[in-house]
Amino acid sequence: MPKRAVLLVNLGSPDSTSVPDVRRYLREFLGDDRVLDMNPALRWILLEGIILRTRPKKSAHAYAQVWTKDGSPLVVTSRSVRDKLAAALGPTTPVYLAMRYGNPSIASIVAKIAADGVEEILLFPQYPHYAMSSWETVVVKVFEEAARQAPGLKLKTVQPFFADDDYIKAMHAVAAPYLAQPHDHVLFSYHGLPERHMRKADSSHAHCLTVADCCNTCSPAHATCYRAQIVKTTQAFAREAGLAPEKHSVSFQSRLVGEPWLRPFTDKELVRLPAEGKKRLLVLCPAFVADCLETLEEIAMQGRETFLAAGGESFTQIPCLNDQPAYIDFLANRVHFWLTGRPT
Repeated sequence: MPKRAVLLVNLGSPDSTSVPDVRRYLREFLGDDRVLDMNPALRWILLEGIILRTRPKKSAHAYAQVWTKDGSPLVVTSRSVRDKLAAALGPTTPVYLAMRYGNPSIASIVAKIAADGVEEILLFPQYPHYAMSSWETVVVKVFEEAARQAPGLKLKTVQPFFADDDYIKAMHAVAAPYLAQPHDHVLFSYHGLPERHMRKADSSHAHCLTVADCCNTCSPAHATCYRAQIVKTTQAFAREAGLAPEKHSVSFQSRLVGEPWLRPFTDKELVRLPAEGKKRLLVLCPAFVADCLETLEEIAMQGRETFLAAGGESFTQIPCLNDQPAYIDFLANRVHFWLTGRPT
């Protein structure tokens, strides 16, 4: 049998909370043409002339609010996921971990995979939903590095698992203790994207954000539509958890200025909801499988402050899947199916 292994890839983090390290990370991240997808010269001017002059200091302060003694929460949790998945699979199926930006880099881990004599890899992007700025850029980068460093390596990629029954059940298992507490509303806060990305990913150029109720109108475009996929995740979770339609809603966080982004915006919703009498709020962030800057600082800290200042009474950010047993089981089951062709 060929030597098989699993490669988990997530977003990544700076090496430290120092401004130079954060600037280096942001340069790599925002320099990706699938993140800031514009004319290269304009991207360079925007990045080097504006963003990297001001944002690193602000972002470094934000990272410092959530940094642990072992480093970035995202990287620390991802290492734990790798270790627990490796223990679940056993010594015959190694598990590697890389980050799209920062360390451990995809290039360095592909080099290690090649040196270890691995012949087949199951690439498991740690993104439930498709977006060219997340899932796609990971897949493209891994395939590029494999072609460069290990041209004989066979790669199979796990597709976005936004509506996978086991993923939904795992997310519900983690959220259930929080949902059992008194609350008025559940807000599903997803990472935002420019509306332009929805249209760009729609190969028909005639469905996304064009057809009425496009996310609930069946179309091949949904295979690469982030917005349609987050709608499916929300609907599936609401069914699993028994949430009434009026007891939950969707919003989008982490936007940039300069063009239309998906709405409604999370920060605006955190002001609106208390005014409607929804004083006890639970927030889920299903676009992230591991808690990170966007969940721990933007939502659990800034979001809480915004909500309470607007008249809210209680605010809880429900943790992501992280390294919980339900998520490890989900990952292990998908790997088992790849290895054997049979579900567990």
